[in-house]
Amino acid sequence: MKILYIAIITSMLFAFSACSSKEVFKPTDVKDDWEFCGGSDVTIEGVAADAALVEDRKVMVKGRVVDITIPEDQKLLGYSDGWIMSADIDGNLTIAYATDSKMVEKFSLKRTIATAGIKDDLLAVLFSNNEMALYSIADKSLLLKEQGNAPIVVNSKIIKPFIRDDLVIFSTLDGKVVIINSQTKKKLRTVIVSSEEHFNNVIYFNLLDNKIIAATGNKLLSLGQKEIRSDLDIRNVVSDSKNIFIATKQGEIISLNSDLQKNASVKFPFAHFLGMIVHNDKLYALEKEGYIIELSKDLLEHAVYDACIDEGYVYIDGKIFFVDDEYISVE
Repeated sequence: MKILYIAIITSMLFAFSACSSKEVFKPTDVKDDWEFCGGSDVTIEGVAADAALVEDRKVMVKGRVVDITIPEDQKLLGYSDGWIMSADIDGNLTIAYATDSKMVEKFSLKRTIATAGIKDDLLAVLFSNNEMALYSIADKSLLLKEQGNAPIVVNSKIIKPFIRDDLVIFSTLDGKVVIINSQTKKKLRTVIVSSEEHFNNVIYFNLLDNKIIAATGNKLLSLGQKEIRSDLDIRNVVSDSKNIFIATKQGEIISLNSDLQKNASVKFPFAHFLGMIVHNDKLYALEKEGYIIELSKDLLEHAVYDACIDEGYVYIDGKIFFVDDEYISVE
């Protein structure tokens, strides 16, 4: 498990490694410099689910740096229901309340943790061996344990457990969605998103039109009254209240509805997208060579701008891209 933990960290460190092709995105028409960007007050030194690690190992959530320091021997796992979560390689988990650093709970779980999620007293943990578990925060008791198939190697985009009412939904490291009832302590359903051998963890999860939308690096799932899948070479996924937007590894941006029917697509040859933001009636895509592409949601119109970015970790906080010590706002 420690080998897997190191592999995850290594893949994150190389988030900006060069494309296999020497070709890069070279737009023929750059409209202007993007106006809303510049130097940030923080430097992003690591990213996790809904949180980022900044200088002095402080944590940034919801656009501000909170008064919590992550120890050198721990990895930031993310932010959930007001808690900052971190853990060391041996499974010693710390959760600290973001608005009150004196509210701290610690768990000794004995196994390397991939990610976790919190709702009220419920702590949901996904371990690096793909085991799933539920705990009570108040008395630290184990409520449920469910074993998954251990992955060989995974993408660094690991999705924290989703908790709503009595349901806990785990996005696993081997390409599945596992739905558990936290009250009855029973597994309700397991759905396969993808069955690839490597890099098959779920990298995106959301609810849209009362359907579960989940993605691995090569497959998109819509789960409602029926299961629908689409084969795509996925780099990034975002959605609004109606549609899903996919950025592929081939430089294409695709709009789909919740049944995975294509609305539209547009290709940017050799583009390597670092992330996307949906805001108002626009879609904004950040490209590795230092461009931000502003698109209409129907993908019929777009404009390319120069953006002030260099290499570094990418963290998306609401309507702002943070890259290393720079920011790019879409407002």
